[in-house]
This record gives sequence, C-alpha cells and structure tokens, in this order.
Amino acid sequence: MTTRATELLRVVHARPGVTRADAARLIGVGTGATTELVGRLGQAELLAEGPAAPSGARGRPTTALIPHPRGPLIAAASITHEAWRADVVELGGGILATVGEALNGRGGNEVVAAIGTAVAELRRRFAGRIRGIGIAVPGTVSRDLMLDASNLGWHDVDLAAAWPGADLFVAGNDATLAASAESHRGVAVGASVALHLRIEAGLGGAVVNGGQVLVGALGAAGEFGHMPFGDSAVACPCGARGCWGTAVAGSALARLLGHEQPRDPVSYARRVIAAPGAESAAATATVAAALGRGIAGLVNGLDPDLVTLGGLGVDLLAAAPDRIEEAYRAGLMGFRRAAPPPVLAAALGDDGPLAGAAEEAWTALLANLG
Repeated sequence: MTTRATELLRVVHARPGVTRADAARLIGVGTGATTELVGRLGQAELLAEGPAAPSGARGRPTTALIPHPRGPLIAAASITHEAWRADVVELGGGILATVGEALNGRGGNEVVAAIGTAVAELRRRFAGRIRGIGIAVPGTVSRDLMLDASNLGWHDVDLAAAWPGADLFVAGNDATLAASAESHRGVAVGASVALHLRIEAGLGGAVVNGGQVLVGALGAAGEFGHMPFGDSAVACPCGARGCWGTAVAGSALARLLGHEQPRDPVSYARRVIAAPGAESAAATATVAAALGRGIAGLVNGLDPDLVTLGGLGVDLLAAAPDRIEEAYRAGLMGFRRAAPPPVLAAALGDDGPLAGAAEEAWTALLANLG
C-alpha cells in the first residue's frame, strides 16, 4: 500500500464521516488523486463511500468515506475490578458487537480464558475479519504480555492466552490507554501536553506529549497512584506506604467512614459520593481535597496544558468541585495560579480504557497495512 493510501485510512479513522474533498485537503492531494485512492482501497475492501451527514447547503449531496462492510476489524477488551468486556471495533471507532460479564471473584487466568473464549467466538462470527486485539487492564503489563494487578491480587497472568498466536496483540494499563483515547477522541484533542488521571480501585494515569503516550523505559510509566502523596501510616497493596491512591479511592472513603474495606471499591465509592448526609459529604470532601493536592504536585512537575479525570475522578469532580479547586490552587506554584491548567472530566468516561485499547490496536494495524 502507498504512503498516501495509508494516510487516507488514518484520516478516515481519526475523522469518522469525513468527506472525500476534506480528506483530499488533509492529506495534501487533489480530488482526482483521492478518487483514485478511494477506488483502490475499495477494491482492497478497506474503504467504501456512503451518504454524508446533511450540511444544509444546496447542490449535489456529498458522500462520506466509511469502513468497507467486509473490511478488517479489531477486538478490544478491558478488565476492571468488577467485570470484563470485549468489543468488535471497525475503522473509525464504531462498535459492531459487545460481550462481557462480571468477574465474580475469578482469578486472572480464568478471566483471560473467558475473554479468549469470547474473542474466538467473535472471530468465527465475523468470518476472519478480526485482525488483532488490544486489551486494557488494571495493572502493569510486561513486554512479554504478563500482567501484574496488585489491587486484584493477580500476578504473572499471561494475557497472550486470550488469543494465542495472534499476529497483532497490544495490551496496556487501563489509565494509560484511557489517556491515549482522551487525546485522540476526547477533551484533550489538540493539547500539547495532557495529563490524564483515572481512579478505580487505585489511581493511575499518563502524560500524552504531542499525541504520544509516554510509557517509560519498562512500559510502566504513569503509576501516579504510588507516589507518596498519601498518609504514610496507610499500607498499599503494592508494598509501599503512603501511596496517593490509598487517599483518593474507595478504600479511603471506607476508612474515613469506619467501614470494612469494600469488595467492589468503585461501586462502593459511587454510592458514598452520591449519598445524602453530612458524614458522606465530609468523607467525599476529604478525598476530593487529597485529589486536588496531588494534581497540583503533578502540574508543578509536568507542566501540562490541561488535566483530565476519569473513573471516580469524574464523580468527585461533580460532587466536590470547590474542594478539588481549593486544594489544587493552594498546592500550585505561585506563577501558575493566575491561569492554571483546567481540570476537566474525561469525555469518554468509563469507556476510556476500552477505546484506548482499540486505538492502539488500530494504530498498529494501520502501520502493518502500510
């Protein structure tokens, strides 16, 4: 495939519904050359054309470039502390099928096996069109696709068992992949340096610089929840003490309220944050302040354009915005306070990690096609 053809596919993926004329402008070729490219990609069952969204202008209706109905697909899966889910994703990010179920206390190898069974069935259902897989997980992933998820008590889980022998297999931390998705399709599109933070059972995140996620030398960058911003008297499942994640997640709310540690910390935290009453409001405010202070520390050190919050961060931002803002501004260096980077709710919400897994897999597939 030519470089121009690959560029055209990337434009269609990044801008679903783009017209042929706009695509020609974006890749820097004439409309005649674009027509030829679209024809060749159509013969290769990669692109097709369909009606564009109504523009209100008079004249001949325009068409949009769309995924070919027999074109390649990607499987994208995510594992949270409560459930797993797998989607079939087409060029442009459209979802064609979804399956999933609760973890129900199963171990990591059992969960990966269940995902593998589902993906195998989806591959049969879509007649070989699924060309690879991306998986988002609540932990760290080694280069040989071994998962360590300390908050779940999972160690050395072989993610590759979800599709043995796959030609294309990418996997990564859920917060890191959510950051990637937010920079491609969310509120961080166009940011020079974006900081994303995601709170589930713990806290993770990533820095996206010029559209590229900074993954670190070992692929484990973004473990911001294990920075010592919390109470040094509190032990973290990772083995350290005083981790920031222990001050902002559901476990922190349980400690403040004198409750036992919840089995499902995300659902528990959402119930507490939404509950009426002074006691729940006070606990939520304390956790929100801890979140704001930590954000200030990262902004001082990383100098981002903006900060996006996913997972429970969205709930805390909605329930206690003043406490987050107050602690955030108090912790900023003086020169930043006049115009601090905004702290925004992630546009993709709980779907961020899954969308990020799909984005990374599609990026790899388009590179292979090129």
